[in-house]
Amino acid sequence: MKILFLNLCACVMALFSCQQKGGDYQSVSADEFESLIANPEVQRLDVRTVAEYSEGHIAGSININVLDKGFVQVADSLLQKEKPVALYCRSGRRSKEAASILSKKGYKVYDLDKGITGWVQAGKAVEK
Repeated sequence: MKILFLNLCACVMALFSCQQKGGDYQSVSADEFESLIANPEVQRLDVRTVAEYSEGHIAGSININVLDKGFVQVADSLLQKEKPVALYCRSGRRSKEAASILSKKGYKVYDLDKGITGWVQAGKAVEK
């Protein structure tokens, strides 16, 4: 019985060790995000489509659509791993995916909870 239990534990541990863990990033409020991006060392990233970006974005942000196949390659070519990345999308769903992807690649990532929609609702400025 003891051997069966140990074998079962070993199988369960092997199964879980094969699963890829989610990235390690921090979701922050609009006020926290605003404080964060006040630091010029923090890179600002909008992960929405070009059309969404052109409708209004946070000043100083670059645009890389997380849904594009080349997202990781473009991000690696434009972002610096030694500097934090503050990113957002429209509502917070796509940015969480981007945050997970980038944090797995070694970036320190902050995600704007509730996206630019929450940012605007909090009375924060956007540029067009």
